[in-house]
Amino acid sequence: MMLHHLLGRMLTAFVTLIGVAIVIFCLLRIVPGDPVAMMISPSATPADIAALRARYGLDLGLFQQFVIWFKAVTAGDFGASISLRRDVVELIGERLPATLELAFAALVFGVLAGGTIAVITTLLRRTPLEAVFEFLNGLFLAVPDFVWALALVLVLGVAFPVLPLSGRLDPASAPAFVTPFYLLESLVRLDFATFSDLVAHMVMPVLALGLPLAAIVARILKESLLEAMGQDYVLLARLKGMSPLRLVLQEALRNAVGPTLTLTGVQFTFMIGGTVIIERIFAYPGLGNMAIDAVINRDLPLIQGIVLIFGALFILINIATDALAVLLDPRQAHG
Repeated sequence: MMLHHLLGRMLTAFVTLIGVAIVIFCLLRIVPGDPVAMMISPSATPADIAALRARYGLDLGLFQQFVIWFKAVTAGDFGASISLRRDVVELIGERLPATLELAFAALVFGVLAGGTIAVITTLLRRTPLEAVFEFLNGLFLAVPDFVWALALVLVLGVAFPVLPLSGRLDPASAPAFVTPFYLLESLVRLDFATFSDLVAHMVMPVLALGLPLAAIVARILKESLLEAMGQDYVLLARLKGMSPLRLVLQEALRNAVGPTLTLTGVQFTFMIGGTVIIERIFAYPGLGNMAIDAVINRDLPLIQGIVLIFGALFILINIATDALAVLLDPRQAHG
């Protein structure tokens, strides 16, 4: 049943990804602006412009362009970037690890912080401190990530400059890396100086992305915990003399984590999309930052490649979240 469920989800994901490819390809051809005009010199002749359009296949019909591009994509060829003159797959391979490290770090922070707040507020039920935590949680939930980013820049980067404002690593002390996963590689190498520098550059972006997620996790998990605390098995454990903390962590949490897990997976996809503006604010060299440059330069091959990669990530995360939810509760496979 589990395998059948996953196969069905993968088939749906494949159809969805094809739809994403069609939509982004058509939209980029409909919106105003000519990518050739962004890269050609003012003294170029009509023959030069025609040759450049032919080089990138922009002189063909829309359907012909899509067929050629889609065949190349299925073979793993996303084309060459118009603005950077490099292979799109190579560019994405260089920038995607930075975005994934940032997003996963924010996910870990958001889940741990939100889970801790949910447990604390459940234990403080019907006390004055519960109202304080609820107010703070509502504040974190109401403020979007880019506002947190700007506030963190003003406080921790300008007023009290304790953290670096931009970049991924101090270029003066950057060692030679073998892989683009700098954080993981520095940890494996036991290069704690580089690891600390990477973490210092990630603190503000991670907080900006993770605080709204922590607020959502805290609210949903608390509701699930309160519902679980009213179940018969929890009441029986309370009658046996189990402490409130053990009741929450040992009895209620394992049955309350299902809805929170599903919501976290959905929010994680939004978080990856949110890295676009956060990376721009902190000049973080990730895929989102490069996506903005590609849009400004009307770099059609690069935009198409980035959007497809983002779409594939969203789909894979949703499939993984759904599979994990089914493992925790097999009844969902019949839904």
